Amino acid sequence: MNKDNILFGIIGLLLGFIIGFMFANSANQRATAPSSAALTQQNPALPPDHPPIQNGANQQAAMAEAEAAGKLAKDRPDNFEAQMKAAEAFYQIQRFDEAAEFLKRANQLQPQAYEPIVNLGNVYFDAERYEEAEKWYSQALKTRPDDINVRTDLGLTFLFRTPPDNDRAIKEFRASLERDPRHEQTLQNLTVALTHAGLAKEAEETLAKLQEVNPANASLSKLRSDIDALKSQSKPQGPASSPGQATTSPKNNNRR
Repeated sequence: MNKDNILFGIIGLLLGFIIGFMFANSANQRATAPSSAALTQQNPALPPDHPPIQNGANQQAAMAEAEAAGKLAKDRPDNFEAQMKAAEAFYQIQRFDEAAEFLKRANQLQPQAYEPIVNLGNVYFDAERYEEAEKWYSQALKTRPDDINVRTDLGLTFLFRTPPDNDRAIKEFRASLERDPRHEQTLQNLTVALTHAGLAKEAEETLAKLQEVNPANASLSKLRSDIDALKSQSKPQGPASSPGQATTSPKNNNRR
């Protein structure tokens, strides 16, 4: 084993411990939409399980580790693991363009590998480039159509874009529920999408299923409030009144 190989092995091992945070993959729990009203208030780039944003010395250390991982990956352009580690490091510091670059290299090296494809969807999702995220999630689902988490993330790309495509979001969430009718995150997301689309009755029915699956779900109260507000707006106010629409803005909020 020559010096370069030894160095590569040592740095790769250290990066494996230092980076810590791995990309959210097909088994993640990132794809939970907020209540309908909250769509206007939070950053869609930060899912609930997103690692804390670093600052100060920690941020500088993370950037240094990312640069080291990136250099290693560029020095070893044919090494799949090096590309993946570099992508992880740049994702952690939210340099999404670089993360995507290394993931695309990994994808070129192993076109059949599932993880780089899903992670490209995740990177573009967090970068709020929802059309790009849609592309990669859709590609992943061609390989594993029963991956409920990825399909739910795909649905969120339609819910969060501007303007939102509520119909397509609802379609994908329902496709997920066909595979697992009790998938809690998808039930919550579908409730939000239906409310956002002004479909109060269906939103209420979905909310009831969500409550059955998890009576302790923290969003139940807010989801109920959003539906009640929608129903109230839909009540006739006089001869000139018309059915109400969803009260929320198409502004985005997330995750996973």
